Amino acid sequence: MRRMPAVSSILVPYASYLRVYEPLAAFAEPERGHWRRYAARDGTPTAQDELRRSLADLLPTPPVPVPVHESADAFIAEVDGVVCVCPWRTRLRGWLALEELGELLPVPLLDAVLPPVVRGQAAKDYERWRDRNPDARPWIRTAVWQVPVRWFTLFSDDERTFEPGAAEGAEGADAGGAKARMLRYRTPMVQARRRLARSLKTLRDAVDDGPLVEGLVDVGRWLEEFHPRSLVELDYGGLVHVLSCAQLAEDHSAADVAAAITALRDGDDEGAGEAYGRLMERWRAVRDRQFAN
Repeated sequence: MRRMPAVSSILVPYASYLRVYEPLAAFAEPERGHWRRYAARDGTPTAQDELRRSLADLLPTPPVPVPVHESADAFIAEVDGVVCVCPWRTRLRGWLALEELGELLPVPLLDAVLPPVVRGQAAKDYERWRDRNPDARPWIRTAVWQVPVRWFTLFSDDERTFEPGAAEGAEGADAGGAKARMLRYRTPMVQARRRLARSLKTLRDAVDDGPLVEGLVDVGRWLEEFHPRSLVELDYGGLVHVLSCAQLAEDHSAADVAAAITALRDGDDEGAGEAYGRLMERWRAVRDRQFAN
């Protein structure tokens, strides 16, 4: 196994995640057997472990933007005694992230980070892989320096879990020392789909189609790909390392989104604007850190 001493000690603070955990019954053999054995292991990797491994692939010259082999790792959750699995699928997600980079970075910077020849080879590899796996989809969606508003529509405030954990920046906070800081939401798939459908109807009735509506449609299509008894999770991931404990404790973004949607449904435009304004102010402050020294 490759050693990564320079990377493994770094907290990666930039990403949040929307994950789906499917019950073992959703997987065909032999994959089901693999995940059954995997879930029985003592200790499984964390999201920070996954990101550290990805960063390690960017250290060589030329960098490795997409893993050569697909990951056999997953996140595990138990729901009412049923083991549920969220495969990492880092190779597929690497290709999808690479497609988005062109929209996020200026071409000169993109060429410096990932030379055109590297991106071109990755694109060809993905095209060949896609031809063999036309129905493949990721179990994990990632956002950088934010939690997209549309993700919050899937959850209610009483599904929120906040663990203050270790002091910000503490050594070993997520590596077996002090308990790691964490903020997440979890809900059954049936609830997530129901809330999304209600939110989508309200928005279409109240406002013109736009990025939020399009985003909800996209998330809804993605959720339909999974087993109806799945678990849906929104994890603040590394964002908890750049927000103070007080900021996280006061963050009830799902409640603000729900309040805005309810106000729109009731024709209360002022109430909707106030709730949405609170949300935007909170996340604008987070995104601004992306450009701070």
